[in-house]
Amino acid sequence: MSNSDPKTRPRPGPWPPAPDSSSMPPSSWAKKTGFRPKFSGETNASDSGQISLPAPRPREPEAQPDLEAGRARPQPPPNGVPEREVAAPAPAAPSDKDQTVKRRKDSNGGSKVAANGPSGPNGQAAAGPTEPNSQPRRPARNEEVVDVLPHGDDDDGNVARHSHMKYELRDTPGLVPIGLYGFQHYLSMLGSIILIPLVIVPAMGGTYEDTGNVVSTVLFVSGVTTLLQTSFGSRLPLIQGPSFVYLAPALAIINSPEFRGLNGNNFKHIMKELQGAIIIGSAFQAILGYSGLMSIFLRLINPVVVSPTIAAVGLSFYSYGFPLVGTCLEIGAVQMLLVVIFSLYLRKVSIFGHRVFLIYAVPLGLAITWSAAFLLTEAGAYSYKGCDINAPASNIISEHCRKHVSRMKHCRVDTSHALRSSPWFRFPYPLQWGTPVFHWKMAFIMCVVSIISSVDSVGSYHASSLLVASRPPTPGVLSRGIGLEGLSSVLAGLWGTGTGSTSLTENVHTLAVTKMGSRRAVELGACVLIVLSLVGKVGGFLASIPQVMVAALLCFMWAMLAALGLSNLRYSEAGSSRNIIIVGLSLFFSLSIPAYFQQYGISPNSNLSVPSYFQPYIVASHGPFRSKYGGVNYVLNTLLSLHMVVAFLVAVILDNTVPGSRQERGVYVWSEPEVAKREPAVAKDYGLPFRISRVFRWVKWVGL
Repeated sequence: MSNSDPKTRPRPGPWPPAPDSSSMPPSSWAKKTGFRPKFSGETNASDSGQISLPAPRPREPEAQPDLEAGRARPQPPPNGVPEREVAAPAPAAPSDKDQTVKRRKDSNGGSKVAANGPSGPNGQAAAGPTEPNSQPRRPARNEEVVDVLPHGDDDDGNVARHSHMKYELRDTPGLVPIGLYGFQHYLSMLGSIILIPLVIVPAMGGTYEDTGNVVSTVLFVSGVTTLLQTSFGSRLPLIQGPSFVYLAPALAIINSPEFRGLNGNNFKHIMKELQGAIIIGSAFQAILGYSGLMSIFLRLINPVVVSPTIAAVGLSFYSYGFPLVGTCLEIGAVQMLLVVIFSLYLRKVSIFGHRVFLIYAVPLGLAITWSAAFLLTEAGAYSYKGCDINAPASNIISEHCRKHVSRMKHCRVDTSHALRSSPWFRFPYPLQWGTPVFHWKMAFIMCVVSIISSVDSVGSYHASSLLVASRPPTPGVLSRGIGLEGLSSVLAGLWGTGTGSTSLTENVHTLAVTKMGSRRAVELGACVLIVLSLVGKVGGFLASIPQVMVAALLCFMWAMLAALGLSNLRYSEAGSSRNIIIVGLSLFFSLSIPAYFQQYGISPNSNLSVPSYFQPYIVASHGPFRSKYGGVNYVLNTLLSLHMVVAFLVAVILDNTVPGSRQERGVYVWSEPEVAKREPAVAKDYGLPFRISRVFRWVKWVGL
């Protein structure tokens, strides 16, 4: 016990000290090292992995833990957060441990300050060094300190902000690598691009040939709009395509009462109505972006709003997924099981440096299942004596054949004639289905949907910029991207894809998995997509995917979409009771309120000709609103039966009226325009090519 005398006990050596025979109580250790926890207790756990070295004075700032968010608040805050005054430690010779800590700080964005000169992470002047004896000011609980990027290792080994990306935004590794990575990028998102036409065209009464033509048109428009977005829009490597945001309202319009009992070509008639609605709604989105109104509207959009809105998009199609898979369970269940095994259990298996199973989970699962189903069909597993698959169901008299007609229709892979009937060359041209028809009630629905699409894109812009760009975009760049998405959807309406064109939510997942953030790779892949769209057999081949396999893939895609939406909560304090209640209420009412409206359309004696999985979208004529104004009834009944609209309304009202700090809400942090103009890296990331920005200097709200 003689060592307890402070005069005779030796001074502590290098950290961590050697174990002492008489260990000190925690309180004495805290006094000696200057440890000051923010919360009550003797330990301060942090997931940042940084070790604080002992100092003679208890003045050194530490990473402050946040119990609700479950992570530390790093110093300095990265990604556009103003710096706080930090006491400069006394100069000392760096040791190996100091170098390790410094490297970890640099990987979390700490080196950005030194690289950018005297300005801070978001362009604000960085706080200069203070006196060694000065007390550092700690950010209070309600201060505007926002951590917009999660720190620490995830389960896939991704550590820092850019350390896991092979190629970033402006990297050009060469023509061959760019071509391979670009093709890989699009192939990994194949399901997001082609599956929507395989759902809406049969719902409109289109033939297999119509489905193939629409798929080719989608490929063409997706390639063109992606080139426009990467060149004149946000300039982020985001693939444009038919978004699931437009699927539910498209199905609601398709099942409108005025389209029932049509004689002749139902597909072209309904497609022209959809085209008119999409053109008007997309023009509204373009005005919202290019007028600068999006910069004002941006103040209302935060992760707590984006998260339940996008999650509701994926959850809203539960009635379509497994009920259709169950029509041929041995094919659909195997399809889903393979995709789950590839994307989860084999996700870390690397072949030649590529996680093949994780990147190509959807196309690999589709190819294996399709091949197995083809072998079963050729072996006669779904052939029944005396039964003709091409005979109409109403003409089948045999009870034996009626029993197996559904199995023959859904399990066989030779029922589609899309590949056989499609031409080798076909150029998609505008107004190929006829002149669009405009109705104000359907156009108003698409205007509301374009707002939801803009909310989805805001989350995609922010998350993807943190992966591949030097800084998040400015509000002007974001408005420019939203405006171009509106123009892209106008092109989609003119060409007749059946849905609008927007930045696909799955882009963020694909960027993180493929580790390819090069803008040139996405542009080259878009050119390949345009070439493939001119080959009619490609569209016919994709259109011949059996409907059961489409439903199985959509189950995975919609589940991933819901998860990607909820992942936006990582930018806020996910453990905050405020955010938990807001997200919970938004998700619950997004399922419950549409169920109340949909019960008016699901009645035993009506709409028997509509498949059961389309029943939730026929409420436009049966909702509870029954005023003398038929158009108003149609709009209100349809909008309030859409899950994503209800989730957005509940979330945006609660998040902007319930008090909460900026850190708790996870407010998106965008780059300041003046700072972006002074930094060459930001200007090269988001500046328009060919000196176009000089022509539009007067439009300050859509530029840097």
